[in-house]
Amino acid sequence: MRTIEENKYLSELLFSDIKESPQDILKKYPERNLKEGELVLRFAPSPTGFIHIGNVYTSLVGYLLTKRSNGKFILRIEDTDKVREVENGISQIINGLEYFGIHFDEGMINDKESKGDYGPYIQSERMNIYKVFAKDLVSKGLAYPCFCTEDELESIRKEQTDLGTRTGYWGKWAKWREATFDEVKRALDSNWTFVIRLYSNGNIDNKINSKDLIKGGITLSENDMDSVLLKSDGLPTYHFAHPIDDTLMRISFVLRGDEWLSSQPLHMEIFKALGFKQLEYGHISPLMKMDGDSKRKLSKRKDPEAAVSYYIEKGYPVQGVKEYILNVANSNFYDWRIQNPDEDILEFNIRLEKFNKAGALFDISKLNDICKEYISKLKAQEIYDMALEWASKFNEDIHSKLINQKDYCISIFNIEREGSKVRKDIVKWSDIPSQVEIFFDDMFMDMDKESVDMDKGLQKNILNDFSDTYYPGDSVQEWFNKVKDVAIKNGFSVDSKEYESNPKKFKGKVGDVAMILRLAVTGKKQTPDLYQVMQVMGEERVRERIKGYINTVLV
Repeated sequence: MRTIEENKYLSELLFSDIKESPQDILKKYPERNLKEGELVLRFAPSPTGFIHIGNVYTSLVGYLLTKRSNGKFILRIEDTDKVREVENGISQIINGLEYFGIHFDEGMINDKESKGDYGPYIQSERMNIYKVFAKDLVSKGLAYPCFCTEDELESIRKEQTDLGTRTGYWGKWAKWREATFDEVKRALDSNWTFVIRLYSNGNIDNKINSKDLIKGGITLSENDMDSVLLKSDGLPTYHFAHPIDDTLMRISFVLRGDEWLSSQPLHMEIFKALGFKQLEYGHISPLMKMDGDSKRKLSKRKDPEAAVSYYIEKGYPVQGVKEYILNVANSNFYDWRIQNPDEDILEFNIRLEKFNKAGALFDISKLNDICKEYISKLKAQEIYDMALEWASKFNEDIHSKLINQKDYCISIFNIEREGSKVRKDIVKWSDIPSQVEIFFDDMFMDMDKESVDMDKGLQKNILNDFSDTYYPGDSVQEWFNKVKDVAIKNGFSVDSKEYESNPKKFKGKVGDVAMILRLAVTGKKQTPDLYQVMQVMGEERVRERIKGYINTVLV
Protein backbone atom coordinates (compact mmCIF):
# COMPACT_ATOMS: atom_id res chain seq x y z
CA MET A 1 0.00 0.00 0.00
CA ARG A 2 1.47 3.31 -1.04
CA THR A 3 1.70 6.20 1.41
CA ILE A 4 -0.01 9.56 0.91
CA GLU A 5 3.35 11.11 0.04
CA GLU A 6 4.11 8.36 -2.51
CA ASN A 7 0.75 8.84 -4.21
CA LYS A 8 1.32 12.57 -4.48
CA TYR A 9 4.78 12.01 -5.91
CA LEU A 10 3.40 9.38 -8.30
CA SER A 11 0.76 11.78 -9.56
CA GLU A 12 3.53 14.28 -10.38
CA LEU A 13 5.50 11.63 -12.24
CA LEU A 14 2.45 10.60 -14.28
CA PHE A 15 1.16 14.09 -14.99
CA SER A 16 4.20 16.34 -14.80
CA ASP A 17 2.73 18.66 -17.44
CA ILE A 18 -0.49 19.25 -15.50
CA LYS A 19 -0.25 22.30 -13.21
CA GLU A 20 -3.93 23.14 -12.66
CA SER A 21 -6.03 21.78 -9.81
CA PRO A 22 -9.67 20.62 -9.92
CA GLN A 23 -10.58 23.89 -8.17
CA ASP A 24 -8.95 25.85 -11.00
CA ILE A 25 -11.04 23.96 -13.55
CA LEU A 26 -14.28 24.36 -11.61
CA LYS A 27 -13.75 28.14 -11.50
CA LYS A 28 -13.72 28.16 -15.32
CA TYR A 29 -17.15 26.54 -15.41
CA PRO A 30 -19.32 28.50 -12.97
CA GLU A 31 -22.90 27.69 -12.13
CA ARG A 32 -25.28 28.85 -14.84
CA ASN A 33 -27.61 31.75 -14.20
CA LEU A 34 -30.82 29.77 -14.51
CA LYS A 35 -34.32 30.57 -13.39
CA GLU A 36 -36.25 27.97 -11.45
CA GLY A 37 -37.33 25.09 -13.66
CA GLU A 38 -34.98 25.87 -16.56
CA LEU A 39 -33.22 22.69 -17.70
CA VAL A 40 -29.81 22.15 -19.24
CA LEU A 41 -29.63 18.83 -21.07
CA ARG A 42 -27.15 17.34 -23.50
CA PHE A 43 -27.13 14.99 -26.44
CA ALA A 44 -23.71 13.35 -26.67
CA PRO A 45 -23.31 11.05 -29.69
CA SER A 46 -20.16 9.60 -31.22
CA PRO A 47 -19.23 10.82 -34.74
CA THR A 48 -19.53 7.39 -36.35
CA GLY A 49 -21.39 8.50 -39.47
CA PHE A 50 -24.55 6.54 -38.64
CA ILE A 51 -27.53 8.28 -37.12
CA HIS A 52 -30.06 5.85 -35.65
CA ILE A 53 -33.75 6.75 -35.42
CA GLY A 54 -33.19 6.11 -31.71
CA ASN A 55 -30.91 9.18 -31.74
CA VAL A 56 -33.85 11.24 -33.00
CA TYR A 57 -36.02 9.67 -30.30
CA THR A 58 -33.60 10.57 -27.50
CA SER A 59 -32.62 14.01 -28.77
CA LEU A 60 -36.21 15.02 -29.51
CA VAL A 61 -37.08 14.32 -25.88
CA GLY A 62 -34.19 16.46 -24.66
CA TYR A 63 -35.05 19.20 -27.14
CA LEU A 64 -38.69 19.39 -26.04
CA LEU A 65 -37.84 19.34 -22.33
CA THR A 66 -35.37 22.21 -22.69
CA LYS A 67 -37.59 24.26 -25.01
CA ARG A 68 -40.59 23.95 -22.67
CA SER A 69 -38.45 25.03 -19.72
CA ASN A 70 -36.70 27.85 -21.61
CA GLY A 71 -33.42 26.07 -20.89
CA LYS A 72 -30.39 25.00 -22.94
CA PHE A 73 -29.88 21.96 -25.17
CA ILE A 74 -26.23 21.06 -25.78
CA LEU A 75 -24.55 19.00 -28.50
CA ARG A 76 -21.42 17.41 -27.08
CA ILE A 77 -19.36 15.01 -29.17
CA GLU A 78 -17.89 11.91 -27.54
CA ASP A 79 -15.04 11.08 -29.90
CA THR A 80 -12.76 9.12 -27.62
CA ASP A 81 -13.18 5.97 -29.74
CA LYS A 82 -11.09 7.07 -32.70
CA VAL A 83 -11.41 3.73 -34.51
CA ARG A 84 -15.15 4.29 -35.13
CA GLU A 85 -14.88 7.97 -36.03
CA VAL A 86 -15.59 9.01 -39.64
CA GLU A 87 -14.82 12.16 -41.60
CA ASN A 88 -17.54 14.84 -41.31
CA GLY A 89 -19.25 12.71 -38.68
CA ILE A 90 -20.24 15.75 -36.61
CA SER A 91 -21.84 17.53 -39.56
CA GLN A 92 -23.75 14.36 -40.42
CA ILE A 93 -25.20 14.33 -36.91
CA ILE A 94 -26.11 18.02 -36.99
CA ASN A 95 -27.67 17.86 -40.47
CA GLY A 96 -29.57 14.67 -39.69
CA LEU A 97 -31.12 16.12 -36.55
CA GLU A 98 -31.80 19.51 -38.12
CA TYR A 99 -33.88 17.69 -40.74
CA PHE A 100 -36.21 16.83 -37.87
CA GLY A 101 -36.19 20.37 -36.53
CA ILE A 102 -33.90 19.54 -33.61
CA HIS A 103 -31.55 22.46 -33.00
CA PHE A 104 -29.00 23.06 -30.28
CA ASP A 105 -28.52 26.16 -28.18
CA GLU A 106 -24.92 25.34 -27.34
CA GLY A 107 -22.15 23.04 -28.50
CA MET A 108 -20.89 22.02 -31.91
CA ILE A 109 -22.31 23.82 -34.94
CA ASN A 110 -20.20 21.98 -37.53
CA ASP A 111 -17.14 19.73 -37.61
CA LYS A 112 -14.81 22.46 -36.33
CA GLU A 113 -16.82 25.26 -34.74
CA SER A 114 -18.89 25.54 -31.60
CA LYS A 115 -20.86 28.09 -29.63
CA GLY A 116 -21.21 28.51 -25.88
CA ASP A 117 -19.11 29.22 -22.80
CA TYR A 118 -18.77 25.69 -21.44
CA GLY A 119 -16.59 24.10 -24.13
CA PRO A 120 -14.65 22.57 -25.63
CA TYR A 121 -17.60 20.47 -26.73
CA ILE A 122 -15.49 17.70 -28.26
CA GLN A 123 -14.07 15.28 -25.70
CA SER A 124 -10.72 14.82 -27.44
CA GLU A 125 -10.18 18.57 -27.02
CA ARG A 126 -10.75 18.31 -23.26
CA MET A 127 -7.90 15.91 -22.51
CA ASN A 128 -6.10 18.28 -20.16
CA ILE A 129 -9.28 18.66 -18.12
CA TYR A 130 -9.56 14.91 -17.63
CA LYS A 131 -5.88 14.69 -16.73
CA VAL A 132 -6.31 17.32 -14.03
CA PHE A 133 -8.94 15.17 -12.33
CA ALA A 134 -7.05 11.93 -12.96
CA LYS A 135 -3.94 13.43 -11.36
CA ASP A 136 -5.98 14.47 -8.35
CA LEU A 137 -7.44 10.98 -7.95
CA VAL A 138 -4.00 9.37 -8.16
CA SER A 139 -2.65 11.80 -5.56
CA LYS A 140 -5.46 10.75 -3.20
CA GLY A 141 -4.97 7.02 -3.81
CA LEU A 142 -8.32 6.78 -5.60
CA ALA A 143 -6.78 5.87 -8.95
CA TYR A 144 -3.55 4.23 -10.07
CA PRO A 145 -1.54 3.29 -13.15
CA CYS A 146 -1.94 -0.24 -14.51
CA PHE A 147 0.70 -1.71 -16.79
CA CYS A 148 -1.09 -4.95 -17.75
CA THR A 149 -0.67 -5.96 -21.38
CA GLU A 150 -3.50 -7.24 -23.55
CA ASP A 151 -2.10 -10.73 -23.25
CA GLU A 152 -2.12 -10.49 -19.45
CA LEU A 153 -5.69 -9.21 -19.44
CA GLU A 154 -6.75 -12.06 -21.74
CA SER A 155 -5.06 -14.54 -19.43
CA ILE A 156 -7.00 -13.07 -16.50
CA ARG A 157 -10.28 -13.38 -18.42
CA LYS A 158 -9.52 -16.98 -19.31
CA GLU A 159 -8.69 -17.89 -15.72
CA GLN A 160 -11.90 -16.24 -14.47
CA THR A 161 -13.97 -18.00 -17.12
CA ASP A 162 -12.46 -21.36 -16.21
CA LEU A 163 -13.29 -20.72 -12.55
CA GLY A 164 -16.84 -19.66 -13.42
CA THR A 165 -16.47 -16.28 -11.77
CA ARG A 166 -17.10 -12.73 -13.00
CA THR A 167 -14.69 -11.48 -15.61
CA GLY A 168 -12.99 -8.16 -15.13
CA TYR A 169 -10.20 -6.36 -13.32
CA TRP A 170 -11.09 -6.76 -9.66
CA GLY A 171 -9.97 -8.34 -6.40
CA LYS A 172 -6.89 -10.54 -6.60
CA TRP A 173 -6.82 -10.14 -10.40
CA ALA A 174 -6.18 -6.40 -10.10
CA LYS A 175 -2.45 -7.03 -9.95
CA TRP A 176 -1.30 -3.37 -10.04
CA ARG A 177 -3.85 -2.23 -7.46
CA GLU A 178 -1.49 -2.74 -4.50
CA ALA A 179 1.80 -2.34 -6.37
CA THR A 180 4.50 -0.57 -4.37
CA PHE A 181 5.82 2.78 -5.37
CA ASP A 182 9.12 1.19 -6.40
CA GLU A 183 7.36 -1.33 -8.66
CA VAL A 184 5.43 1.44 -10.37
CA LYS A 185 8.56 3.59 -10.68
CA ARG A 186 10.48 0.77 -12.35
CA ALA A 187 7.66 0.25 -14.84
CA LEU A 188 7.60 3.96 -15.67
CA ASP A 189 11.36 4.08 -16.04
CA SER A 190 11.08 1.15 -18.45
CA ASN A 191 8.53 3.12 -20.51
CA TRP A 192 5.87 0.48 -20.11
CA THR A 193 2.49 1.42 -21.55
CA PHE A 194 -0.12 2.11 -18.89
CA VAL A 195 -3.72 3.10 -18.28
CA ILE A 196 -5.18 4.88 -15.26
CA ARG A 197 -7.69 2.79 -13.30
CA LEU A 198 -10.17 3.58 -10.58
CA TYR A 199 -9.23 2.23 -7.14
CA SER A 200 -12.65 0.85 -6.33
CA ASN A 201 -13.86 0.77 -2.74
CA GLY A 202 -17.13 -0.95 -3.61
CA ASN A 203 -18.43 -4.34 -2.53
CA ILE A 204 -20.48 -6.40 -5.00
CA ASP A 205 -22.53 -7.80 -2.09
CA ASN A 206 -23.77 -4.35 -1.08
CA LYS A 207 -26.91 -2.99 -2.73
CA ILE A 208 -27.66 0.53 -3.97
CA ASN A 209 -31.22 1.80 -4.00
CA SER A 210 -31.68 4.46 -6.63
CA LYS A 211 -34.55 6.26 -8.35
CA ASP A 212 -34.38 6.40 -12.11
CA LEU A 213 -36.27 9.26 -13.77
CA ILE A 214 -37.83 6.80 -16.21
CA LYS A 215 -37.72 3.36 -14.62
CA GLY A 216 -38.54 4.46 -11.09
CA GLY A 217 -37.01 2.68 -8.11
CA ILE A 218 -34.15 0.33 -8.95
CA THR A 219 -31.73 -1.76 -6.90
CA LEU A 220 -28.18 -2.32 -8.10
CA SER A 221 -25.04 -3.92 -6.73
CA GLU A 222 -22.08 -1.74 -5.83
CA ASN A 223 -19.20 -1.57 -8.26
CA ASP A 224 -16.00 -3.37 -7.33
CA MET A 225 -14.24 -3.20 -10.72
CA ASP A 226 -11.09 -1.13 -11.10
CA SER A 227 -12.28 0.22 -14.43
CA VAL A 228 -10.11 2.20 -16.82
CA LEU A 229 -10.45 5.97 -16.49
CA LEU A 230 -7.76 7.10 -18.92
CA LYS A 231 -6.68 4.89 -21.80
CA SER A 232 -3.07 4.43 -22.85
CA ASP A 233 -3.42 7.18 -25.47
CA GLY A 234 -4.52 9.63 -22.77
CA LEU A 235 -8.14 9.71 -23.91
CA PRO A 236 -10.80 9.11 -21.26
CA THR A 237 -13.32 6.32 -21.21
CA TYR A 238 -17.00 7.28 -21.26
CA HIS A 239 -17.15 6.21 -17.61
CA PHE A 240 -14.66 8.91 -16.61
CA ALA A 241 -15.52 11.63 -19.09
CA HIS A 242 -19.24 11.96 -18.61
CA PRO A 243 -19.25 12.71 -14.84
CA ILE A 244 -16.66 15.43 -15.46
CA ASP A 245 -18.30 16.88 -18.57
CA ASP A 246 -21.84 16.78 -17.20
CA THR A 247 -20.73 18.42 -13.96
CA LEU A 248 -18.67 21.16 -15.59
CA MET A 249 -21.35 21.90 -18.19
CA ARG A 250 -23.90 22.08 -15.36
CA ILE A 251 -26.22 19.47 -16.84
CA SER A 252 -29.53 19.15 -14.95
CA PHE A 253 -29.83 15.36 -15.32
CA VAL A 254 -28.61 12.67 -17.71
CA LEU A 255 -30.83 11.04 -20.32
CA ARG A 256 -29.20 8.06 -21.99
CA GLY A 257 -29.86 4.58 -23.33
CA ASP A 258 -30.53 1.84 -20.81
CA GLU A 259 -27.51 -0.13 -22.03
CA TRP A 260 -25.68 2.07 -19.52
CA LEU A 261 -27.89 1.09 -16.59
CA SER A 262 -25.56 -1.72 -15.51
CA SER A 263 -22.69 0.80 -15.41
CA GLN A 264 -24.50 3.19 -13.10
CA PRO A 265 -22.84 1.86 -9.89
CA LEU A 266 -19.42 2.49 -11.47
CA HIS A 267 -20.46 5.98 -12.50
CA MET A 268 -21.84 6.72 -9.05
CA GLU A 269 -18.55 5.65 -7.50
CA ILE A 270 -16.63 7.91 -9.89
CA PHE A 271 -18.90 10.86 -9.05
CA LYS A 272 -18.15 10.23 -5.37
CA ALA A 273 -14.40 9.88 -5.94
CA LEU A 274 -14.36 13.16 -7.85
CA GLY A 275 -16.27 14.88 -5.07
CA PHE A 276 -19.11 15.84 -7.40
CA LYS A 277 -22.80 15.96 -6.67
CA GLN A 278 -24.44 12.86 -8.09
CA LEU A 279 -26.63 13.68 -11.09
CA GLU A 280 -29.92 11.90 -11.62
CA TYR A 281 -30.23 9.46 -14.52
CA GLY A 282 -33.09 8.66 -16.85
CA HIS A 283 -32.42 5.46 -18.78
CA ILE A 284 -34.40 5.26 -22.02
CA SER A 285 -35.23 1.76 -23.20
CA PRO A 286 -34.32 1.01 -26.84
CA LEU A 287 -36.77 1.03 -29.70
CA MET A 288 -37.98 -2.50 -30.35
CA LYS A 289 -39.33 -4.35 -33.37
CA MET A 290 -41.45 -7.45 -33.71
CA ASP A 291 -39.51 -10.33 -35.22
CA GLY A 292 -41.95 -13.18 -35.59
CA ASP A 293 -43.59 -13.66 -32.22
CA SER A 294 -40.84 -11.96 -30.23
CA LYS A 295 -39.43 -8.46 -29.83
CA ARG A 296 -35.86 -7.41 -30.48
CA LYS A 297 -33.94 -4.15 -30.67
CA LEU A 298 -34.27 -2.14 -33.86
CA SER A 299 -31.00 -3.01 -35.59
CA LYS A 300 -28.94 -0.90 -37.97
CA ARG A 301 -27.69 -4.11 -39.59
CA LYS A 302 -31.10 -5.75 -40.10
CA ASP A 303 -33.59 -2.89 -40.37
CA PRO A 304 -33.32 -0.14 -42.99
CA GLU A 305 -35.78 1.95 -40.98
CA ALA A 306 -33.22 2.14 -38.16
CA ALA A 307 -31.22 4.72 -40.14
CA VAL A 308 -32.23 8.38 -40.18
CA SER A 309 -31.05 8.48 -43.81
CA TYR A 310 -33.93 6.10 -44.66
CA TYR A 311 -36.53 8.69 -43.63
CA ILE A 312 -34.74 11.51 -45.39
CA GLU A 313 -34.30 9.62 -48.67
CA LYS A 314 -37.85 8.26 -48.62
CA GLY A 315 -39.15 11.72 -47.83
CA TYR A 316 -41.12 10.99 -44.69
CA PRO A 317 -42.81 14.20 -43.51
CA VAL A 318 -40.82 15.52 -40.59
CA GLN A 319 -43.86 16.42 -38.52
CA GLY A 320 -45.39 12.99 -39.03
CA VAL A 321 -42.25 11.22 -37.82
CA LYS A 322 -41.96 13.50 -34.80
CA GLU A 323 -45.57 12.94 -33.84
CA TYR A 324 -45.14 9.18 -34.09
CA ILE A 325 -41.97 9.31 -31.97
CA LEU A 326 -43.76 11.36 -29.31
CA ASN A 327 -46.55 8.82 -29.23
CA VAL A 328 -43.93 6.10 -28.75
CA ALA A 329 -42.42 8.12 -25.90
CA ASN A 330 -45.72 9.02 -24.20
CA SER A 331 -48.77 7.04 -25.31
CA ASN A 332 -51.08 9.87 -24.20
CA PHE A 333 -49.71 12.08 -27.00
CA TYR A 334 -52.32 10.62 -29.39
CA ASP A 335 -55.19 11.77 -27.19
CA TRP A 336 -53.54 15.15 -26.68
CA ARG A 337 -53.24 15.63 -30.44
CA ILE A 338 -56.93 14.83 -30.96
CA GLN A 339 -57.85 17.43 -28.35
CA ASN A 340 -55.28 19.95 -29.67
CA PRO A 341 -55.18 19.42 -33.46
CA ASP A 342 -53.54 22.75 -34.25
CA GLU A 343 -51.11 23.07 -31.33
CA ASP A 344 -47.33 22.99 -31.80
CA ILE A 345 -45.80 19.84 -30.31
CA LEU A 346 -43.81 22.10 -27.98
CA GLU A 347 -47.04 22.57 -26.08
CA PHE A 348 -47.19 18.86 -25.24
CA ASN A 349 -46.06 18.18 -21.68
CA ILE A 350 -43.80 15.18 -22.20
CA ARG A 351 -43.30 13.17 -19.01
CA LEU A 352 -40.30 10.91 -18.40
CA GLU A 353 -42.20 8.69 -15.98
CA LYS A 354 -44.66 7.81 -18.77
CA PHE A 355 -41.98 6.24 -20.98
CA ASN A 356 -42.25 2.53 -21.73
CA LYS A 357 -39.89 0.99 -19.21
CA ALA A 358 -39.32 -2.25 -21.10
CA GLY A 359 -38.72 -0.86 -24.57
CA ALA A 360 -41.23 0.80 -26.87
CA LEU A 361 -42.30 -1.00 -30.04
CA PHE A 362 -41.39 0.84 -33.23
CA ASP A 363 -44.04 -0.04 -35.81
CA ILE A 364 -43.37 1.26 -39.32
CA SER A 365 -47.02 0.56 -40.28
CA LYS A 366 -48.27 2.85 -37.51
CA LEU A 367 -45.75 5.47 -38.54
CA ASN A 368 -47.10 5.26 -42.10
CA ASP A 369 -50.67 5.70 -40.84
CA ILE A 370 -49.73 8.78 -38.84
CA CYS A 371 -47.89 10.26 -41.82
CA LYS A 372 -50.90 9.59 -44.06
CA GLU A 373 -53.13 11.34 -41.56
CA TYR A 374 -50.75 14.28 -41.29
CA ILE A 375 -50.40 14.76 -45.06
CA SER A 376 -54.18 14.44 -45.52
CA LYS A 377 -54.59 17.64 -43.51
CA LEU A 378 -52.13 19.68 -45.57
CA LYS A 379 -53.13 22.19 -48.22
CA ALA A 380 -52.14 21.48 -51.82
CA GLN A 381 -49.59 24.31 -51.72
CA GLU A 382 -47.97 22.82 -48.61
CA ILE A 383 -47.71 19.42 -50.27
CA TYR A 384 -46.20 21.05 -53.34
CA ASP A 385 -43.59 22.90 -51.28
CA MET A 386 -42.56 19.81 -49.30
CA ALA A 387 -42.51 17.54 -52.35
CA LEU A 388 -40.42 20.12 -54.21
CA GLU A 389 -37.85 20.22 -51.42
CA TRP A 390 -37.58 16.42 -51.38
CA ALA A 391 -37.43 16.11 -55.17
CA SER A 392 -34.67 18.73 -55.40
CA LYS A 393 -32.38 16.21 -53.72
CA PHE A 394 -33.75 12.82 -54.72
CA ASN A 395 -35.74 12.94 -57.99
CA GLU A 396 -34.57 15.21 -60.79
CA ASP A 397 -37.47 14.37 -63.13
CA ILE A 398 -40.18 15.09 -60.58
CA HIS A 399 -38.36 18.24 -59.50
CA SER A 400 -38.36 19.48 -63.09
CA LYS A 401 -42.08 18.79 -63.47
CA LEU A 402 -42.87 20.54 -60.19
CA ILE A 403 -40.84 23.59 -61.21
CA ASN A 404 -42.03 23.86 -64.82
CA GLN A 405 -45.70 22.96 -64.27
CA LYS A 406 -46.34 24.38 -60.82
CA ASP A 407 -50.02 25.25 -61.19
CA TYR A 408 -50.81 21.90 -62.82
CA CYS A 409 -49.05 20.06 -59.98
CA ILE A 410 -50.84 22.02 -57.28
CA SER A 411 -54.13 21.18 -58.99
CA ILE A 412 -53.14 17.50 -58.93
CA PHE A 413 -52.36 17.66 -55.22
CA ASN A 414 -55.66 19.42 -54.57
CA ILE A 415 -57.72 16.47 -55.83
CA GLU A 416 -59.84 15.18 -52.92
CA ARG A 417 -58.05 17.67 -50.69
CA GLU A 418 -61.18 19.64 -49.81
CA GLY A 419 -64.57 18.61 -48.49
CA SER A 420 -65.58 15.65 -46.33
CA LYS A 421 -63.88 12.97 -48.44
CA VAL A 422 -60.16 13.74 -48.08
CA ARG A 423 -57.65 11.44 -49.74
CA LYS A 424 -55.19 9.58 -47.52
CA ASP A 425 -52.94 7.86 -50.02
CA ILE A 426 -49.66 9.71 -49.58
CA VAL A 427 -47.35 8.43 -46.83
CA LYS A 428 -44.09 10.08 -47.87
CA TRP A 429 -42.76 12.31 -50.62
CA SER A 430 -41.19 9.40 -52.49
CA ASP A 431 -44.81 8.32 -53.15
CA ILE A 432 -45.29 11.40 -55.32
CA PRO A 433 -44.01 9.85 -58.58
CA SER A 434 -46.60 7.06 -58.40
CA GLN A 435 -49.25 9.61 -57.44
CA VAL A 436 -48.65 11.92 -60.41
CA GLU A 437 -47.64 9.47 -63.13
CA ILE A 438 -51.15 9.31 -64.61
CA PHE A 439 -51.08 13.08 -65.18
CA PHE A 440 -47.88 13.30 -67.21
CA ASP A 441 -47.85 11.70 -70.66
CA ASP A 442 -44.20 10.57 -70.56
CA MET A 443 -44.73 8.81 -67.23
CA PHE A 444 -48.10 7.46 -68.35
CA MET A 445 -46.49 5.87 -71.42
CA ASP A 446 -44.01 3.97 -69.23
CA MET A 447 -46.61 2.77 -66.74
CA ASP A 448 -47.66 -0.85 -66.41
CA LYS A 449 -51.32 -0.53 -67.35
CA GLU A 450 -54.07 -2.55 -65.70
CA SER A 451 -56.84 -4.28 -67.62
CA VAL A 452 -60.36 -5.64 -67.17
CA ASP A 453 -62.11 -8.74 -68.53
CA MET A 454 -64.78 -7.19 -70.75
CA ASP A 455 -65.59 -7.54 -74.42
CA LYS A 456 -63.48 -5.08 -76.40
CA GLY A 457 -66.37 -4.08 -78.63
CA LEU A 458 -68.46 -3.24 -75.60
CA GLN A 459 -65.62 -1.21 -74.09
CA LYS A 460 -65.25 0.66 -77.37
CA ASN A 461 -68.96 1.49 -77.46
CA ILE A 462 -68.83 2.78 -73.89
CA LEU A 463 -65.90 5.08 -74.61
CA ASN A 464 -67.29 6.37 -77.90
CA ASP A 465 -70.66 7.08 -76.31
CA PHE A 466 -69.01 8.94 -73.44
CA SER A 467 -66.81 10.96 -75.83
CA ASP A 468 -69.89 12.07 -77.79
CA THR A 469 -71.39 13.74 -74.70
CA TYR A 470 -68.25 14.68 -72.74
CA TYR A 471 -68.09 18.33 -71.78
CA PRO A 472 -65.45 19.51 -69.25
CA GLY A 473 -67.72 22.30 -68.03
CA ASP A 474 -70.21 19.81 -66.57
CA SER A 475 -70.73 19.73 -62.83
CA VAL A 476 -69.95 16.47 -61.06
CA GLN A 477 -73.66 15.58 -61.06
CA GLU A 478 -74.04 16.38 -64.75
CA TRP A 479 -70.94 14.34 -65.49
CA PHE A 480 -72.19 11.33 -63.55
CA ASN A 481 -75.62 11.56 -65.16
CA LYS A 482 -73.94 11.23 -68.54
CA VAL A 483 -71.98 8.20 -67.30
CA LYS A 484 -75.28 6.65 -66.20
CA ASP A 485 -76.81 7.43 -69.61
CA VAL A 486 -73.91 5.59 -71.27
CA ALA A 487 -74.45 2.68 -68.88
CA ILE A 488 -78.16 2.40 -69.66
CA LYS A 489 -77.55 2.66 -73.40
CA ASN A 490 -75.09 -0.24 -73.25
CA GLY A 491 -77.17 -2.51 -71.04
CA PHE A 492 -75.73 -1.79 -67.59
CA SER A 493 -77.75 -1.26 -64.43
CA VAL A 494 -77.78 2.08 -62.63
CA ASP A 495 -79.90 0.75 -59.75
CA SER A 496 -78.01 -1.51 -57.35
CA LYS A 497 -81.16 -3.07 -55.89
CA GLU A 498 -82.51 -3.86 -59.34
CA TYR A 499 -79.17 -5.39 -60.32
CA GLU A 500 -79.01 -7.53 -57.19
CA SER A 501 -82.51 -8.85 -57.77
CA ASN A 502 -81.87 -9.81 -61.41
CA PRO A 503 -78.15 -9.62 -62.34
CA LYS A 504 -78.54 -11.72 -65.50
CA LYS A 505 -80.69 -8.99 -66.98
CA PHE A 506 -77.69 -6.61 -67.18
CA LYS A 507 -74.16 -6.62 -68.55
CA GLY A 508 -72.97 -5.13 -65.29
CA LYS A 509 -73.33 -2.10 -63.04
CA VAL A 510 -72.70 1.56 -63.66
CA GLY A 511 -69.45 1.17 -61.69
CA ASP A 512 -68.20 -1.19 -64.41
CA VAL A 513 -68.76 1.52 -66.98
CA ALA A 514 -66.88 4.03 -64.84
CA MET A 515 -64.09 1.46 -64.52
CA ILE A 516 -63.62 1.33 -68.32
CA LEU A 517 -63.46 5.10 -68.41
CA ARG A 518 -60.97 5.10 -65.52
CA LEU A 519 -58.73 2.54 -67.24
CA ALA A 520 -58.78 4.48 -70.51
CA VAL A 521 -57.91 7.80 -68.88
CA THR A 522 -55.52 6.67 -66.12
CA GLY A 523 -54.44 3.08 -66.85
CA LYS A 524 -55.38 2.14 -63.28
CA LYS A 525 -58.36 0.54 -61.58
CA GLN A 526 -57.97 2.69 -58.47
CA THR A 527 -57.37 6.43 -58.53
CA PRO A 528 -58.59 9.50 -56.72
CA ASP A 529 -62.03 10.81 -57.71
CA LEU A 530 -62.30 10.30 -61.49
CA TYR A 531 -64.30 13.46 -62.12
CA GLN A 532 -61.66 15.58 -60.38
CA VAL A 533 -58.85 13.73 -62.17
CA MET A 534 -60.42 14.52 -65.54
CA GLN A 535 -61.02 18.14 -64.56
CA VAL A 536 -57.35 18.56 -63.74
CA MET A 537 -56.16 16.74 -66.89
CA GLY A 538 -58.29 18.91 -69.14
CA GLU A 539 -60.38 18.03 -72.18
CA GLU A 540 -57.56 17.60 -74.68
CA ARG A 541 -55.61 15.09 -72.58
CA VAL A 542 -58.76 13.16 -71.62
CA ARG A 543 -59.83 12.79 -75.26
CA GLU A 544 -56.30 11.78 -76.30
CA ARG A 545 -56.19 9.11 -73.57
CA ILE A 546 -59.56 7.66 -74.63
CA LYS A 547 -58.56 7.68 -78.27
CA GLY A 548 -55.22 6.06 -77.45
CA TYR A 549 -56.91 3.32 -75.40
CA ILE A 550 -59.30 2.53 -78.26
CA ASN A 551 -56.51 2.45 -80.84
CA THR A 552 -54.05 0.36 -78.81
CA VAL A 553 -55.88 -1.75 -76.24
CA LEU A 554 -59.16 -2.33 -78.07
CA VAL A 555 -57.82 -3.36 -81.47
